[in-house]
Amino acid sequence: MISYIKGILAEKNPTSIVIETGGIGYQIEIPLSSFDAMGETGDEIVILTYLHVREDKMTLYGFATEKERKIFRLLIGISGVGPKLAQGILSGISANDLVEAITDMNIPMLTSAPGVGRKTAERIILELKDKVGSIYETSVKGFEQKPSSVSREAVLALVSLGYNENKAQKAVNSIVREEPELTLEDVLKKALRNL
Repeated sequence: MISYIKGILAEKNPTSIVIETGGIGYQIEIPLSSFDAMGETGDEIVILTYLHVREDKMTLYGFATEKERKIFRLLIGISGVGPKLAQGILSGISANDLVEAITDMNIPMLTSAPGVGRKTAERIILELKDKVGSIYETSVKGFEQKPSSVSREAVLALVSLGYNENKAQKAVNSIVREEPELTLEDVLKKALRNL
């Protein structure tokens, strides 16, 4: 399997890019959520990849974050969800929102993604509800904005106090989104009141 490709961004479109490395141009299908993270044409980038092989075709799918790639792999493991649909889901719903929709069993949010009907949304929830909790933010050089150190430390502190990591992350994210200038102590106080 091809885990990642490092090279020059030769071409950039909303759903695909071409990376040139070693004199070869690799066409890589990407979700819209990864488009902005790709940089500009001519930049050197690293993209995480998944190689999908069928008897008549090989397609490289690329992702800006490990979280997106993990969710993509989980999605294509579901009967009736192929790589194109999984890419469409990640194009319509961010990785964080998708994890939240699955854990909260939010069918309307899932059906808002292109190509996802009610039955597919229910199947996604049923099969992934227990698996998405293990997905956490990771980053690859320069692709993902790292959460602020205050956010990271607040989540770690809440988890060490025994709170569920997903719930702690949601609580901290909503607080930091509204008031990004808060100190760690203030974020923790507000999060403890909300949990």
